Amino acid sequence: MSKWTPTKISALKGKEKISAITAYDWTTAKLVDQCNIELILVGDSLAMTVLGHENTLPVTVDEMLHHTKAVVRGTEKALVVADMPFMSYQARLDDALLNAGRFIKEGHADAVKIEGGAERAELIGLLTTNGIPVMGHIGLTPQSVKAMGYKVQGKTDEAGAELVKSAQAIEQAGAFAIVLEAVPAELAERISASVGIPTIGIGAGDKCDGQILVIHDLLGLFETFIPKFAKQYAQLGKATKEAIAEYSKEVKDGSFPSEDHTY
Repeated sequence: MSKWTPTKISALKGKEKISAITAYDWTTAKLVDQCNIELILVGDSLAMTVLGHENTLPVTVDEMLHHTKAVVRGTEKALVVADMPFMSYQARLDDALLNAGRFIKEGHADAVKIEGGAERAELIGLLTTNGIPVMGHIGLTPQSVKAMGYKVQGKTDEAGAELVKSAQAIEQAGAFAIVLEAVPAELAERISASVGIPTIGIGAGDKCDGQILVIHDLLGLFETFIPKFAKQYAQLGKATKEAIAEYSKEVKDGSFPSEDHTY
């Protein structure tokens, strides 16, 4: 199968659901890429799941580039989208363009993702005009945790209407898809129907054009906090601890390495 592109992803709107997953390293990316996943997001969630921070704010452009390069090296078919971290695009448009360009030129990402609604339309237009595909992100935006916390967005009629307007502004600015995070399912359905580009939900119900999960949540590896919307398809955290404990036991009782594992 040929490489997924932003144009191909956009063309799935109304035809086929999009499966998207986060990945942060070469090994995981290779496994994901073998499973017919259309889109891999190198999410700034790695600040929490990989680097041990309490939120996404501390991760830097250089750290995101480091992980983006690793994911790209492990990917042949999936579209790789790099998350632009906090304060890499909020201050000045020219700085945002330069930082986004690094993810394309140095990180070899296929696109970037930025958080925010209508207020990001000018930036999205600037990036897409300069050949940088953009995926938007509205609803709960983790980089705004200090202002909004981790809670469902768009619960009032007024707030819902603003999210609809934001989605439309993002589309008009040139984005090829939009992540909808932690919004009521009915609102997500309304937003999805109001735009001609795919919506990719995370905690936004089943009427979005696709879904995305953090790989650590999907595999049961991140045990610190399990969001309501995250389904664990495996419990690899538990299995990993059991395997390590068994290894330690065998080292201590002398049964490892056995003759089978000795030159």
